[in-house]
Amino acid sequence: MTSEVQLQLALDFANLSQAVRVAKEAWEGGVRRIEAGTPLIKSEGLDCVRALRSEFPDATIVADMKIMDAGRAEVEMAAKAGADVVAVLGAASDATIRECIEAGHSYDAAIMVDLIEAPNPADRARQVAELGAAIVGVHCPIDVQMEGGSPMESLRQVVEAVSIPVAVAGGINSETAPLAVANGASIVIVGGAIIKAADARQAAADILHAIRSGKAVATDKFKRYGVEDLRETFMKVTAANVSDAMHRKGWVPGPMPVRPGLKCVGPALTVWTYPGDWHRPVAAIDEAEPGMVVFVDAGGQGPAVWGEEASKSCMRKGIAGIVIHGASRDTAEIAELGFPCFSTLQAPAAGDPRGVGMIGVPLHIGETDIRTGDWVIADDDGVVVVPGERAVEVANRSLDVVEREAREKSEIDEKGMTLGQVSELMRWEQHRGD
Repeated sequence: MTSEVQLQLALDFANLSQAVRVAKEAWEGGVRRIEAGTPLIKSEGLDCVRALRSEFPDATIVADMKIMDAGRAEVEMAAKAGADVVAVLGAASDATIRECIEAGHSYDAAIMVDLIEAPNPADRARQVAELGAAIVGVHCPIDVQMEGGSPMESLRQVVEAVSIPVAVAGGINSETAPLAVANGASIVIVGGAIIKAADARQAAADILHAIRSGKAVATDKFKRYGVEDLRETFMKVTAANVSDAMHRKGWVPGPMPVRPGLKCVGPALTVWTYPGDWHRPVAAIDEAEPGMVVFVDAGGQGPAVWGEEASKSCMRKGIAGIVIHGASRDTAEIAELGFPCFSTLQAPAAGDPRGVGMIGVPLHIGETDIRTGDWVIADDDGVVVVPGERAVEVANRSLDVVEREAREKSEIDEKGMTLGQVSELMRWEQHRGD
C-alpha cells in the first residue's frame, strides 16, 4: 500500500523563478508530482503551468485552480497549458463540477475536487465521486493550521466514504506523512515542509522515505503548536518575527534591554503608575505568577521605578521579566544578574512609593494595547505584544516567518543571490491609479 502513495509538491510561491528553483531540488529528491499552487497561478497566470510542463516533461503537473465557476473554460485553459490534473472546489455547484469533469474527459485531464472547508467532507466526497471526480482532496487551510487545525480526522472519514483516490494537504511534514498514509491517503500533498526548507532535495527525500517506510523522520521544523506550547514556541522566534506575523503590529515603542542578549517571553501582568512611583510595580511582584512578565506604564519618563532589588525578587519568584515604559536604574547590576529588564530610560534617581497606580488595568502605548494575559515577546529588537486570544495563531505564524526566511537565507548564502533577486522585489512595487 505505502509504495503506491504519491508525494505531491505544492509550489505555493508568488514568483515562478523561486518555484522552479525549489522544484528542481525536489525533483532530485524524488518528487514526480508537481503542483502549481493557487498563489503561483494567481501571480503568474497559466504561464507557470506551461513553464513547469516544459521544465519537467515527465512529471504529473497539477493546476490548483480552485475553480468555482466557468468550469469548462478553466479546465480547458489549464489542460491546454499542460496540466494533467486540475482542481475544482467542492464548494462549487454540481453543475460546475460536472462541467469540469466533462472538459477533463475532452482534454485528458483528471479532475480533483478540493473539499477545503466543506461542512461535511465525507458527504460531499460521495456526491462528487458519483459525479465522476477522479480524486478528492482533504485540505486543512493554512489559516486553520495556524490555529492548530489538522486534516487527519476528515481524511479518515473521507477515505471510508469513497473508493476513488484521496489526497490530503495541510501542514504535513516528515513526521506526520506516515500518519496520512496510515489514514488512507493515496496522495500526500506537501508545501511548506519542502518549499521552505533550506535543502528542498533532502526535505523531499525525507518525506518520501517516511511515506514508503511508514516510519516518521524526526524534524524540529514545519510543526504547529497549541496553547500548552506557547512559551516554547515564542522562545524559538524573535520579536521581529512576531511583528511580521502580525502585519508589523504589536510593537511597543520605547523599552529596550539593559544589555544585549536578554530575552523574555510570557503573559503580561499590567501595571499603570505615575512617573517615578514605584509602589505598584514592586507590589506587582507579589501578585505575578511564575512565568509572567510584569509590564509597567510609567508614562515613558523618569525617575526610575525599578532596580536591582526588585529584579532579584522577580528572579526568586520565577517571573520571566519586566518591561517598563519609563525608567530603570542599577542597570549594570541587573545586567550582571541576567534578569530580562527592558526599559525606555535609565536614570540614577529613584522616585517614591506613593501608591497611586493600579495593577491589572489595560494599557495603551504607541499604537499597541496591552492587557493582563496578553503575551509579551522582548529581545534585542525591542518589545511586541500579542493579544491573548490570538497567541496560538500568532506563535505559529511567527514560526512560518522563520521557516520562509530560512529558504531565502539559503539562496542568499549558497547561491549568491541578493534579497531583491530572491523576492523579485522590483516586480512587486505597488501600483495605484492617479
